[in-house]
Amino acid sequence: MKLHGPALRLSVFVGESDQWHHRPLYHEIVRRAHAAGLAGASVLRGVEGYGASSRIHTTRILSLSQDLPVVVIVVDTEDRIRAFLPQLDELIGEGLVILDEVEVIRYVGRAAGPADTP
Repeated sequence: MKLHGPALRLSVFVGESDQWHHRPLYHEIVRRAHAAGLAGASVLRGVEGYGASSRIHTTRILSLSQDLPVVVIVVDTEDRIRAFLPQLDELIGEGLVILDEVEVIRYVGRAAGPADTP
């Protein structure tokens, strides 16, 4: 699927230790986004953060956390992202979901030309 121009970015903030049926919650969100045919998803692991509990989670060695912040980012058209939201209602017990209007500029690889060879 090609995506270019106006889109919606879905950011789902959860804890690294959050589970769905004994598997990481972030993995299930990505799996469902893929099954729904959404344009793409990425999981980013935070190095430090806190949420509703106000407890700071960090990768610093003196206070190594087992529950670092994780964000799942999905970008697609507004209609497709909004249609996906009910699945998050089923999955997320505690977390934060943010929707942002974004503009997508898609870059694709190109064949190497004479100027690209060493």
